[in-house]
Formats: sequence, C-alpha cells, structure tokens
Amino acid sequence: MNALIHSFVLTSLLLSAPADAGKATRIIKDIEFARVDGQSLKLDLYLPTDTSDSNLVVWIHGGGWKAGSKDACYISWLAQYGYSVASISYRFTDAATFPAQLHDCKGAVRWLRAHAEKYGYQADRIAISGASAGGHLAALMGTTGGNRRLEGSVGGNLKYSSRVQAVADYFGATDFILRSQTQPSRANEVGSVVYDLLGGAANQKIRLARQASAAYHVSDDDPPFLVFHGDLDKTVLLDQSQAIEKAYKAAGLPLTLHILAGEGHGGTRFFVGEHATNLYNFLQTHLNPEDKPGVRP
Repeated sequence: MNALIHSFVLTSLLLSAPADAGKATRIIKDIEFARVDGQSLKLDLYLPTDTSDSNLVVWIHGGGWKAGSKDACYISWLAQYGYSVASISYRFTDAATFPAQLHDCKGAVRWLRAHAEKYGYQADRIAISGASAGGHLAALMGTTGGNRRLEGSVGGNLKYSSRVQAVADYFGATDFILRSQTQPSRANEVGSVVYDLLGGAANQKIRLARQASAAYHVSDDDPPFLVFHGDLDKTVLLDQSQAIEKAYKAAGLPLTLHILAGEGHGGTRFFVGEHATNLYNFLQTHLNPEDKPGVRP
C-alpha cells in the first residue's frame, strides 16, 4: 500500500508541477533518537536540497498501535516542495501500553529540535501529522503541549519543547469514551486495539481512556488542526473526527474537517490531488505565515 500510494502521490504532483517544484531530495534512514528498555527508536529524514528555510513536518505511521512502519510515510513528497519531513517510530502495544507511545513521539520532536542545526531545517515551528493510530497520536501531540504528566523523558533533550505548531490528522481516534459506546468491539473487548493500547477496556479504564483522548485535552493555546476522514470509515468512525471538531469549535480554535465522500479507512485519495493541495496550503498558512503563496501541488 505504501509504495502504491507514494507512486500515485509523486505522479499526480510532479506531472502538473511548475518548473520550480520537484526539487531533488536526500533521504537519511534509521537515525536512532532514543533507546528504551533495549529497543532502538529510529526516524527517517526526507530533506530538500536546501534546508536553510525549511520547516519540519513530523509523520507518525498507523497500524493499530501494534504494527506498521516509519517506511510508510505518505507525505514524504513534501520534501520536493521545500519541507523537511521526519517519519518516526514508536513502541507498539506488545512492548508497552499508553502513554508510552505518546512519550516516544514527544521524545522524537525534542530530539529533532535538538538536532535542527545539524540537519539544517528550522525548528521553531513544527507540524505533526499521522494516519489512523498515527493520527490519534498526532492529535494528542497537538493538544497536550506543556502537559508535564504526559511529557515523559524518552531520549532526553528535556530542555527542548515537544510542542507543535500545526496538526494534520488523517482519520485518527480522538475520543475513546465515545468510541467505547459507538464501537465497543474495538474499544472494550479483550484483544481489541484500544484494549491493548490502554491495557484494559475503555469503558473500565475511564480515566486513562480520557487521558488518551485528544478531545479531552483541548485548551485555548492549542495549534490549528486539519482533519481528513472518510464518511464510510468503519474502522475509525467519522464521529471521532467530529469529536475533536466539536471540542475545537467550543474553544474557538481553528479546525478544518474534510469529509471524503465514499471513502473508508485510508486510501490513495487522501494524499493526492486536491487533498495534497489542502495539506500543502495548510502548512504554508501556519508554518510560513509571512510568506507569499508558493508552489502548490
């Protein structure tokens, strides 16, 4: 799936790109940003040739918090439009339960800030994005900035912030209390993905379920959100994206929800064409607010 999506993305973007798009990129694989309980946590960097004015976008892969790979980076094409992209790994539920996964993501962002000078990107404004389980973690990264109880110490670099300045969430869960009611088979049953993440049923571990839900962390200093969700998604119901939308609207914060008619849980359409443009324009607006509109895929 990753190779197919990546191929479609590059084809759709580069065939119609202006002359100054499609810049050469360099890829640095398997950089260790932390070691936890003997497990090496690594990231990949996709860098434009010139990183001097490059903002950073961090990608978190999906896989039900129990599988998947940082190799499945569906937004690596952004490097051809001047962005630096980091695709990160995190511990799965067979190794640790929540909040370990969030701690790993925060550790990765701190490490990326600490090493910004070495790799050349700008680290004052960082966006985070992810799909499915990665979308869940990206949404939490956006809404738990400054929450010391959820910061952790993975990888050290504690003098650096793990706050992010924009979030692009692809069909991630944001409210496990709601999910325990509307999708009990995925949130409450033994062996379900949420049960394994929390170490118990969401309708029993209510305090932890709330802690793991971005919709319950929204505060007035949270960053802007861009959310994509298919209206036929049966894996993560649309009400999960609507939950964070409702919380953001109640707080008076900016969130744009794109509902893809006829789409289920993922697929090529989320990452190409108009939706690639939606992502690019969102990043330009919130990471480069002083710039004039640039090349848009």
